[in-house]
Amino acid sequence: MANIPELLSGHVTLEVECLDRVYLNGYIGPLATAGGLVAFMREQLGKPIPSPVVLGQVTEKFRDAVKAMAERQQIPIYQFDHKERKDDVANRIRQQRGVRDGIVFIGVAQEKAQAFQGKKIDGRFEFTRDKTVYVNHYYFYIDDEDFGPLFIKVCSYAPWSTKLCLNGHEWAKRQLEKKGIAYEALDNGFLSCAEPKKLQQICDSLGPEDIDQLFRKWLKRLPLPLRPEDRAAGYDWSLSIWQLEVSLTQIFDRPLRGREFFEEIIRDNLDLGRPDRVQLIFDRVVTKKTPGEFRTRVIQDGVHPSLHINYKNFDLKQYFKEGRGCRTEGTFRNPKEFGVNKGLSNLPYLQKIGREINRRLLEVERVSHNSGLSGDSIQRVVQPAVTEDGKKAPGLKFGQPRVMALLLALTLFQHLIDGFRNHDLRQQVADLLGVTLADYTPHQMTYDLRRLRLKGLIYRPPKTNRYFVTPYGWKVARLFSRLEARVFRPAMAMFTANDAVLPFPLRQALDRVDTQMDLLIYEAFPFPKAS
Repeated sequence: MANIPELLSGHVTLEVECLDRVYLNGYIGPLATAGGLVAFMREQLGKPIPSPVVLGQVTEKFRDAVKAMAERQQIPIYQFDHKERKDDVANRIRQQRGVRDGIVFIGVAQEKAQAFQGKKIDGRFEFTRDKTVYVNHYYFYIDDEDFGPLFIKVCSYAPWSTKLCLNGHEWAKRQLEKKGIAYEALDNGFLSCAEPKKLQQICDSLGPEDIDQLFRKWLKRLPLPLRPEDRAAGYDWSLSIWQLEVSLTQIFDRPLRGREFFEEIIRDNLDLGRPDRVQLIFDRVVTKKTPGEFRTRVIQDGVHPSLHINYKNFDLKQYFKEGRGCRTEGTFRNPKEFGVNKGLSNLPYLQKIGREINRRLLEVERVSHNSGLSGDSIQRVVQPAVTEDGKKAPGLKFGQPRVMALLLALTLFQHLIDGFRNHDLRQQVADLLGVTLADYTPHQMTYDLRRLRLKGLIYRPPKTNRYFVTPYGWKVARLFSRLEARVFRPAMAMFTANDAVLPFPLRQALDRVDTQMDLLIYEAFPFPKAS
């Protein structure tokens, strides 16, 4: 079976990086507080007594405007059931109605919202948003000329929040069609394209300005709770990032190759969710104080598994898409965890971060699987040798407890930008050996660091006391540690334990080997017959 580097370099016919699902929140800044809402009713709506009745009138007018537009333009209105999958309904109705650059249908659903509630206290109303209520939301399912399928959701209660959901791949498809470039779709992605470079350029060009322009276009065409004069007075919606998916899709020349690739990923990377491994992918230091649950999950959906890695609220997943392509996809749910706010203007920065995370995941998987070394390289590690400048390099014997603890500890420091010091590695090695620092002395640590350095596994810049793991050292430490933990230690425990129970086929095979060995010895040295 081909390994991961071979599969990626020799069998990928198309590779596309693109924004996938973009879910944005539309909010009205001046109405975010109770004071702002009261000022809106008094000054903008001209209601001297701000009360829930005023808000109810706004909601009623909005509901009537939606119904009037639906009747006028013959747009179906669909009442969603509480447990119904909205995407399935939308896909079915989109197939039935061939609408282009218009509203396909309007969905109505009762959902939770942080809406304002008014209570009369001392003869006047006070408004709060401290409780969640179930209110009507109107889903406008749209086919846009440039963006393809999307929807805009409007809450019918104050402060009348909105949501915009679109897909970057669908936008790229419409741009290819405009330019007359042939392509073959793969669900919300691409299976092939006549001009892959132009496709990637198109995907790279989607920015906040395009999305904001789309939003403004449809705000003018949809019935809204607020009037045009209200919006002109500053009570208008702004967009923030609610959820953002950044994807990398790699299409394989044959489905078999894609399945081989994903099988190798699932088998060799179940520990990527551990804090020490997460740091390799997200380029973030993870400590005991870092919030969130760090784990790797393999989710089985029918016969199609997917690999999920979590970092705080970020979900990184891989799956085999429609039997042809590997989709690596990172989902941002809280941009603040990556040092920026939720403003739409930060979309390019988050897209760059997401692409780097996707690439680092593939690189970690590549190194993880391609950690094999040649026979000469292994001999150079385990046997004493002499360096080019005549220095003696002691061997690192495989299986020796101190050597194995040293190499396993080394894998924990590969991700550090500033390297590590003597005492950093010494503490880890002592813990793995189960001894105190007094038993594993600084002199022993210095000796071990010297042989690691002379073997080329670590590097120390001149005039510093810091060490860095080399790419070669990462491969050696990774290979030796995995061999000992996954092969030799379980095998020795199985063969040497008095109460060991071997798997039945293995027990039969070993019995046949023993029988053949006894037969071979008997034929070579036949025992004399008894007289």
